[in-house]
Amino acid sequence: MNLLLISNSTNYGESYLSWPRPYISDFAKKHAFRRVLFIPYAGISLSQEGLEKSYDLYAERVKSVFAELGLEIESIHRKNNALKAIFEAQAIAVGGGNTFHLVYQMQRQGLMQAVRERVKGGLPYIGWSAGSNVACPTLMTTNDMPIIQPISFECMGLIPFQINPHYLDKNPEGHGGETREARIEEFLVLNPSLAVTGLREGTLLEISCHGMELKGQRSMRLFRAGYPPQEYEPGSDLSFLLKM
Repeated sequence: MNLLLISNSTNYGESYLSWPRPYISDFAKKHAFRRVLFIPYAGISLSQEGLEKSYDLYAERVKSVFAELGLEIESIHRKNNALKAIFEAQAIAVGGGNTFHLVYQMQRQGLMQAVRERVKGGLPYIGWSAGSNVACPTLMTTNDMPIIQPISFECMGLIPFQINPHYLDKNPEGHGGETREARIEEFLVLNPSLAVTGLREGTLLEISCHGMELKGQRSMRLFRAGYPPQEYEPGSDLSFLLKM
């Protein structure tokens, strides 16, 4: 498989998709694609005019960035036959937003299995935030509010571990709730067979036939039941997680 699983689209004070642009560009050159099928269903708050308008605005926003990289974006919500579009795609990108709504729409339209089959067959896949969550076995390590109920929490299972994007080490000053680490530890109590990667902003995981590598600006925190959390620096070979 060929995946680029990105924690976040935008770092504070930067323009949209600024920090991952070099990685997306290298990924496209490495796998020789120019046309990208975009799945915008996590983006539901970009317009007060309804979901279709939100999807349009989201697709245009991504299109403008990808065009600077020499890539063409087509949004799946404008396709007459979504499943056909998936099986004709050169590459797929899934944007961030609300993971529950993304999963709901992908399940409702029967897209989960179709994307999974194509990506398992080598189709390049780019996801950020919610788009990285859906590559996991389940959506249960998302940070998002469950604003809609999907058929199930099951996702594509392209990787055998969980991602917690936007991972934070501490709560904001004055906040008395649980830390992100505490929430992940709760998950591991009930799901001890699944490791969780705390993917800090400004980082990504690249997966290829050679294995998996952490890239970006910061370290990653790995959580496993029965083990203390471990830190891995950018450049670390994390291929062992693909075999768990």
